[in-house]
Amino acid sequence: MIDKDFCMSSFLALRYVEKSGVDFSYGIKYRHPEVPSDLNKILVNSSSDISDAIDTQIIEKCRAYKKIGILLSGGMDSGILASYFPGIDAYTFRFLGGDFNSDELKRAERIAKTNNMILHYVDIDWNTVMGNIRPVMLSKGGPVHSIEPQICQGALQAKADGVDLMIIGDASDYIFGGMDKLLSRDWSFDDFIKRYIYVDPFLVLKSPVSVQYLFDRYRDGDSINFLEIICKLSAQESYGSYDNAFRTAGLDYFDPYERLKMAEPLDLKRIRNGESKYLIRELFKMRYPGFCVPEKVPMPRPVDFYFSNWNGPLRPEFRDDIDISQFDGNQRWLLWCLEQFLNMID
Repeated sequence: MIDKDFCMSSFLALRYVEKSGVDFSYGIKYRHPEVPSDLNKILVNSSSDISDAIDTQIIEKCRAYKKIGILLSGGMDSGILASYFPGIDAYTFRFLGGDFNSDELKRAERIAKTNNMILHYVDIDWNTVMGNIRPVMLSKGGPVHSIEPQICQGALQAKADGVDLMIIGDASDYIFGGMDKLLSRDWSFDDFIKRYIYVDPFLVLKSPVSVQYLFDRYRDGDSINFLEIICKLSAQESYGSYDNAFRTAGLDYFDPYERLKMAEPLDLKRIRNGESKYLIRELFKMRYPGFCVPEKVPMPRPVDFYFSNWNGPLRPEFRDDIDISQFDGNQRWLLWCLEQFLNMID
């Protein structure tokens, strides 16, 4: 089914096309992201349970591969996983000469050294984005998240080094309470939608389509089941971004957190008191005694820098009265990327 108006609105609001089988145009099919099945989930109730589950999966999954690499940031999730893979190759993103995320680089360097890893920098700039944007969009059949071109670059670099499996730690946020801003309070239905949607299609498109139907599925009177949304919608969008980047590069990847599930509900009081991902924090302390626990930060990408002088989209699908100054770098990426994809398919 072709419904360009819906696809544009869904991408801007959610960062992916929510309805399976709905495409932007004939001749290019959108690959709808899927959340891993709840079947065969490994229930965990402590940091020790998580550690045992990682160990078990490593034995099951990794023995078939000759050379393993890891996407290593300066954060808890990849740092923990690195401790189970001493001596492998680690790949760390570096932007704008290393100034953009210098603190994270230092933490990644320390983690790599502690685990006797060979650390490779993946240097990212606007040329990297432009070199990878078309392949990742063609692979997905639509516009993409701003992390996809750089993940693809990292995967390509690792593949050229002979890596045939890359370890990632994306799923931890959605399972263990890393989305602390979304978990910060009990939301009303309307307030949550305003907070969750990335770009309101009605502010920027001439023919916007509402995506409220999606949130209505999780509505409970004036409230909303935001925990279920994080586990399903947020995870679906993020998993799809990583999957598409690695598919584009032709490299297998493995996330040991992906099969895990909390045996008990999240302790929202602990999270709201500053202990986001409290079980992961405990595991990091176990694996790195003497290290300071790093606070959660999103995968860095200097979109504010990239789009500081961008004047906004010009295609006829977009409104003529957009005040681009009201949008941050991540929102400008969505508008820019959507326009790039529309230009590509016309």
